[in-house]
Amino acid sequence: MADGGTRVEGNALLLGEGAQVRFMRTLRLPESGTHNLPPGLGEFPLRRVEDHPDTVPADWLAKGGVMLPVYLREAMWLAFGGSRQPTALQVGVGKVCAVSGERWTGTLGRRPQNYLVLPRQPWLDGINSGRGTVRQFVAVPLGLGATVEGQVTGEETTGGVQLQAFPLGPKALARWREEERQRAATLPRQGGGLYGTVPPGGPAGGYGAAPAMPMAAPAPGGPPGAPPGSAGGPATRFRAGAPQAAPAMGLGVGGAMRQEVYRDDRKLRDWADEPAARVFVHLVPPPAWRRITGEEPPPSPVDRAAYTKAGLPWFDHYDEQATDLAPADALSGVEPVGEWLGTDDTPWSDPAPGQIRPLGKTPRPGRPVQDGDW
Repeated sequence: MADGGTRVEGNALLLGEGAQVRFMRTLRLPESGTHNLPPGLGEFPLRRVEDHPDTVPADWLAKGGVMLPVYLREAMWLAFGGSRQPTALQVGVGKVCAVSGERWTGTLGRRPQNYLVLPRQPWLDGINSGRGTVRQFVAVPLGLGATVEGQVTGEETTGGVQLQAFPLGPKALARWREEERQRAATLPRQGGGLYGTVPPGGPAGGYGAAPAMPMAAPAPGGPPGAPPGSAGGPATRFRAGAPQAAPAMGLGVGGAMRQEVYRDDRKLRDWADEPAARVFVHLVPPPAWRRITGEEPPPSPVDRAAYTKAGLPWFDHYDEQATDLAPADALSGVEPVGEWLGTDDTPWSDPAPGQIRPLGKTPRPGRPVQDGDW
């Protein structure tokens, strides 16, 4: 077990020396159709479980980790920007691998691949369930059978999100550092930065940055314009007492979106045998969040129709040099949460073409021509 390899810095998880993970609030997609990437609407706040020993359930203390507040049927995605060196990151949803659909394991595998490669993989919005698409992460309570965990394993006993990071082994890491040194030596002085990072002077916004949204409600108890999760006065304190059992939450799926999960182009033996860090992320409904932390949760998510009508951006990502993994068989049949919670009747209109912003490496002009036997 990796011990002490995970740190919290603001709302970012730092796993080992290379990986950074932020949990992003976003718009929930319609469960039918295939959509562009929704925006980031700010970060979920993270709190260490160990800082609330008198109010968290005992089994949470045993698992350790961090917790974040999430509303029923709220969507989220994982951002990996700021990851500094190659990392193989395993992502579990209720201890089911979000990449391979297999049960959680402490080792890396390639048949099928059960991890993401950072920093090449800039984010993950959902489970690897389709060719060139993922199904959006959506929070649901355990006990209905709607989670990925429940649909794949037939049980709902774990919930939450699990992360485990493997660094490169010593030889592969030394090779990578030498390659980076040589590459940096050939770049102009104003260039530089590792693959996947924002260059100096680059825009601070873009996919993952919260755009200005006049329709976003202020945090409860905060002044108008207060950022989500902030309050105008001191946090409300609650009487200490025996910890109550918090409703268990997990991740199901919503709509499909265009996003690839990239195949690793390194040899499996290049990665370390043991993880540098791991962490359990507990998902907490707002009433329990107030009771456990004494803080107000962020306001309810922004209405997607209002967002699109305001002309704010959606995104499309492309990386010509990366190869998409085949969809996981176990994840292809996972049904959206609407099968249990009812149809989502929120109005929807597709974003205008001008609202969709390209990200990543722009494809070369022209249409590809297929080769044959000759």
